Amino acid sequence: MLSTTNNNQNNEKLKILVVGGAGYIGAVTAKYLVEKGYEVLVYDHFSSHQGSKLGELPYVKGGILDQKKLAKTMSHFKPDVVMHFAAYIQMGESVRDPRKYYDNNFVGTLSLIETMIKVGCHKLVFASTAGVYGNVDPALAASIPETAAGYPTNPYGETKLAVERLLKWYDQAYGFKSISIRFFNAAGAFGEFGEDHRDESHIIPNIIKAQLEGREFALFGNDYQTKDGTCVRDYIHVLDLAEAFRLSAEKLVAGATTTTYNAGTGNGYSNKEIVEMVEKVASDFAQINPEHVEGSIKIKIKYAPRRPGDADILVADVSRIKAELGWAPQYSDLETIVKTAYQWHSN
Repeated sequence: MLSTTNNNQNNEKLKILVVGGAGYIGAVTAKYLVEKGYEVLVYDHFSSHQGSKLGELPYVKGGILDQKKLAKTMSHFKPDVVMHFAAYIQMGESVRDPRKYYDNNFVGTLSLIETMIKVGCHKLVFASTAGVYGNVDPALAASIPETAAGYPTNPYGETKLAVERLLKWYDQAYGFKSISIRFFNAAGAFGEFGEDHRDESHIIPNIIKAQLEGREFALFGNDYQTKDGTCVRDYIHVLDLAEAFRLSAEKLVAGATTTTYNAGTGNGYSNKEIVEMVEKVASDFAQINPEHVEGSIKIKIKYAPRRPGDADILVADVSRIKAELGWAPQYSDLETIVKTAYQWHSN
């Protein structure tokens, strides 16, 4: 199990409301903040999770469109900072049902912000996405800066970018301060929290599940302009992402103005490298826990046509977040990411 240490001596009085804190990244961040000594309250509608998932973490059940419940919760808790993870995230679903995404991801966020202003909390750390970049200029794809033009290819990315733009204007008009974190491919597990999305679309948990169950895995595309023909992406361990959110909260309390940061590693791994690492971790795991690994360690791969719009390479430029927040990934080497995820899924 990954361990953390409390390196913040003044956070005991800092109170953080984690909205959407029952989801994958929100739950990890809430647990991480508690271990760091912050006072944390989770607010979530629990449509796809049970409150019992959070263990000892305190929570309130409510949706972000319920301004009355939000105002009551914030007036009682009096957060110094709000962290906002309450979003629907399935890109394909967002194309099929854009109303659902605009209603929750954009209108819901506006509801949250308006409620924060009414109760006197003007500091928000917003979970954005690298999906705001969309089909990025190929010349930038191996190191995408925050200044790259945003051309989202689906309503999910569009709603996130729309919120970022709203936040800029709300700072100018109302003094509402925010930091948006455009994270790339969040992965890995921390303690009892791992990826448990409904209709999982992320490659690492899906490869792990296929290996554990001895199923064939469909890999989309082997004709990309990369070293092994499969597309390359930037993976960030969810615990490193939690630290980026923590540092952002501290920065806002210290007086930072509204801005946006990429959160990735600056390094990319191909889909084929992901497959090979899962096989390596499975082999290591089988030597220690043979009862948890059935059948062959080797993953059965079937290559399928590449998905429309998938870029060859998408990797973050993380120079700004490193320079301005003093942030650096500690757990995001591929082996640690896959090992923590594999342990979680095997259990």
